[in-house]
Amino acid sequence: MEKHNWPQRGEAVLMNTFKRDGKVMVSGQGSFLTDAEGRTYLDFISGIAVNSLGHSNEKLVETLVNQGQQLIHSSNLFWNTPSIQLAEKLTKLSGLGKVFFANSGAEANEGAIKLARKWGREVKGPNATTIVTMKKSFHGRTMATLAATGQEAMHKDYAPNLPGFDYVTFNDIDQLKATITPQTCAVLIEVIQGEGGVNTLSEDFVQAINEIQQEKQVLVIIDEVQTGIGRTGSYFAYEQFDLDPDIITLAKGLGGGFPIGAFLAKDDLATHFQVGDHGTTFGGNPLATACANTVLDTINEDNLLNNVNQRHKQLVEGLQVLQAKHPTISSIKGRGLLIGIQFDQAVDDIINDCFDQGLLVISAKGNVIRFLPPLNVSEEEISQALDIFGAVLSTQ
Repeated sequence: MEKHNWPQRGEAVLMNTFKRDGKVMVSGQGSFLTDAEGRTYLDFISGIAVNSLGHSNEKLVETLVNQGQQLIHSSNLFWNTPSIQLAEKLTKLSGLGKVFFANSGAEANEGAIKLARKWGREVKGPNATTIVTMKKSFHGRTMATLAATGQEAMHKDYAPNLPGFDYVTFNDIDQLKATITPQTCAVLIEVIQGEGGVNTLSEDFVQAINEIQQEKQVLVIIDEVQTGIGRTGSYFAYEQFDLDPDIITLAKGLGGGFPIGAFLAKDDLATHFQVGDHGTTFGGNPLATACANTVLDTINEDNLLNNVNQRHKQLVEGLQVLQAKHPTISSIKGRGLLIGIQFDQAVDDIINDCFDQGLLVISAKGNVIRFLPPLNVSEEEISQALDIFGAVLSTQ
């Protein structure tokens, strides 16, 4: 490709909010990305757990073309058939009663926060609006979801922060129980903290959440933005835990690369939203929901949950072999194809060296490298990634 100095042109007109390091990607196919210089990379970032079917998936491209030719947007003044079909699928899969469609994970979490607070006011009393979240959590970058995110470093530049959030240490039962008050309306939690370090809920903490939900009349909101839509080997990660969520939030992999978010709630809870209580211009548009229908249909038709679990086993076993050779790997964690490799040293050099060798991976908090391949990644591609990763570790 002809050189156009894209990074310099981008720096001149785009806000400096992302660390791109001069990387320019121009095309993708399956599990691979190609840059402006024509070099191909095995992509185990997947748009940060977004490209669930890989790049330029044939079925998804066909949906984009066909739906784009039929109807892209008509507003929520009217029903559209793809959104109804998608809502039917999501409620059937989750067991929850109603859906609201948005455009991103932050918007989905924002809507869940609003619904929980409205329920709290109407059911528990006017002051029952506090939501408990976890330290090291990540729920988005809007003012409400940023306040919900349990990371002080992300709050400091945007004070005054939205009040009404209490933070507890992940898996600390005593701290959780001590934080719940009559003013608590909900607990908002990721069953696996993706950005926070691929940290998984303990069984005892799950039991404590259930007790609080049942005994203290507190809603359970599960943020499935990164873990949902097959990423962990089930349609929703909470299915692998003994949890009964009142609300779940979705985005990332739901659209397979096309922007969409959603939150689902139990029927009785959803009735607390009436006409005008919440809204969106683009949420639930025919193009986005058609794409999400194709993602769900493909996961089902191609038996991708089985592939996720098989590739998980292959990947973890291969990483365990590398761990035995490289003691700087302190643990391997996560579920499905949300895998975290914990190191006892900084991981930036390892990630950069992987990039140089043609493997794209991403970090998480606490010296963790995440592997997030598409759900249809092949056995051969997992082996290729392990070979590259092992070669890089041998040079550290």
